[in-house]
Amino acid sequence: MLKLNEWFQQHSIKNVECIVPDMTGNARGKLVPVEKFVNEEPRLPESILVQCIDGSWTDEHNELLGDATDRDMFLKPDLTTCRPVPWSKKPTAQIIHDAFEQDGQPHPLAPRSVLKRVLKLYEDKGWQPVIAPEAEFYFVEQNTDPSAAIEPATGRTGREGFARQPYSVDAITEFKAVIDEMYDYCDQLQLDVDTMIHETGRAQFEVNFLHGDPLKLADQIFLFKRTVREAAFKHGLYATFMAKPMQTEPGSAMHIHQSFIDTATGRNLFVDQDDKPNQRFYHYIGGLQKFTPSCISLYAPNVNSYRRFTPDVSAPVNMLWGFDNRTTGIRVPDSSAKNTRVENRFPGMDSNPYLSIAASLACGYLGMQMGIEPSEPYAGDAAEMGIDVARSLEEAISLLRDCPEIASLLGERFVTAYCAVKAEEFEAFNKVISSWEREHLLLNV
Repeated sequence: MLKLNEWFQQHSIKNVECIVPDMTGNARGKLVPVEKFVNEEPRLPESILVQCIDGSWTDEHNELLGDATDRDMFLKPDLTTCRPVPWSKKPTAQIIHDAFEQDGQPHPLAPRSVLKRVLKLYEDKGWQPVIAPEAEFYFVEQNTDPSAAIEPATGRTGREGFARQPYSVDAITEFKAVIDEMYDYCDQLQLDVDTMIHETGRAQFEVNFLHGDPLKLADQIFLFKRTVREAAFKHGLYATFMAKPMQTEPGSAMHIHQSFIDTATGRNLFVDQDDKPNQRFYHYIGGLQKFTPSCISLYAPNVNSYRRFTPDVSAPVNMLWGFDNRTTGIRVPDSSAKNTRVENRFPGMDSNPYLSIAASLACGYLGMQMGIEPSEPYAGDAAEMGIDVARSLEEAISLLRDCPEIASLLGERFVTAYCAVKAEEFEAFNKVISSWEREHLLLNV
């Protein structure tokens, strides 16, 4: 802790945000004076791990936690995640914490624990997964009325049409002030952001991250979402990571490029000595094809997520895979042998990065362990082959509940709790009568 104290003093830190990612991917925790942080071990009630997206709990949350007393869980800081909070007026640090049960075991419902559990499977084999996420999001006008439609932000010219310019550098310049703010924050947070493009939607952007360790990059995506929101607030906008925030605009994904290396040699284990894709590569894809349907609720965790899975908005709708084919959900980008990788295009940007990365790595791991052969690579427009992904959160939860292979890797307690939380969210949503129903059914049925 000595070096950390020096860092606190160097940056005149007054408070520390002790944060834990919850099941929805939000930051829970407490703000602690720096003197108390140095001398005391923070605790939080374990019930925060089973909160729904609206802040409520399921009726069965006591059973999910195994106790009706809402016990404390112990938090241990991961000091490698210590970063400033650049938008705070008073010098403040933020540190991501791991959650532990009272017996000292990692809490099985904590998303960070779930990802670490999957990474241990690879570690035990001498393998190191490598991922590179792509983060899509929108800048939108501030919206304080939930019944009003979301509108994309307009940039410096004030012209809506200018915003719909895929890959346009000038379209990025439209939002230069807020983007510069975002990058300044990212630099202070030492986030490994790489390239940025203007996406297909109006005021929609994609930021790519440098490839690296899955846990570190999950942490970075978690922090990145907070960072972009704060930059947008400062400029009178919202940043939204909803999977499908607007009816007429495409959805926002979090594509995950993934491979793994031999920790002893550093060699990409997807290719053989002749630099050709090997059986591990094909079995990894086979695992993604077989188990993605069961994991879709981890890639699409909200009721809105399923609006993205339609064939006309550049989102995957079936389990086909292909070489350099962006219409497939499982894509193999054109690359050198050293950089051979698989891109999972199913996760939405609204997903919890710890859980979507864990699920994707788990699917591939099962494919290799079980020797699952993939289908033939598809070279056409995959959307023309029909939809076979779940179209609702309720259906997706049922698929996850019925998959013991995934539960064995992610943890049975976690899967049970996750399904219960998401079922509660679905039922809450299902009680709401939409404007479409009022418009078309009120006088016509």
